[in-house]
Amino acid sequence: MSKKGKISRIIELNEDLIRNNDIIAAHNNKLFSEKKIKSFEIVGAIGAGKTSILESIINQLSKKEDILVINGDIATRIDANRIEKYGVRTIQINTGRECALNAYHISQVLKHVNLDRYKYIFIENVGNLICPSDFILGADKRIVVVSITEGEWVIKKHPLLFKMSDIAIINKIDLLDILDIDIENMIDDAKKINPNIKIFITSTKTETNIEELLTNLIEEKIH
Repeated sequence: MSKKGKISRIIELNEDLIRNNDIIAAHNNKLFSEKKIKSFEIVGAIGAGKTSILESIINQLSKKEDILVINGDIATRIDANRIEKYGVRTIQINTGRECALNAYHISQVLKHVNLDRYKYIFIENVGNLICPSDFILGADKRIVVVSITEGEWVIKKHPLLFKMSDIAIINKIDLLDILDIDIENMIDDAKKINPNIKIFITSTKTETNIEELLTNLIEEKIH
């Protein structure tokens, strides 16, 4: 087989993987809809504050509602342990060499869960701003988290993930006095990529805008 033929075959295989993933994701979402569950996927780089944001949400929401949290990581259940202390059920998926969760991972978890128990499901993806762009999971809404410690151009450098997300969180604004970052420029970048994206400027250290974020998630009309 020629080099061109091999490249074409690789492209076809990748397209098949994505197509099959989308079919499973649609099935996952249909299941959430049938059970009247609100589902959210959280994506972002390592250290952006995904787990801290999730902790702040769970700390308040779990007092009123039953929640399932699925944590994705290459190895360990460090993040799941952090969430578990709030009394919610957590399920850890370790992907090994895979740099993101896919819809099949989620479908296998859902087979072994009594979904009638839960009002909300949160899926924390593997820390990465690139791989999750390829695979949707079937959640109702995707939340992308970045922090000002990643630099002012992090949004512009990762446009696809912002184009595919419904909510953007710019986190760690408690460090604005230390870092020379133009928040308005980051907001403008996100809006140019996705005019419909909702943006929240947060700090889990000071709880800045966490209440507003939580209110939005609760009031979000999905099904």
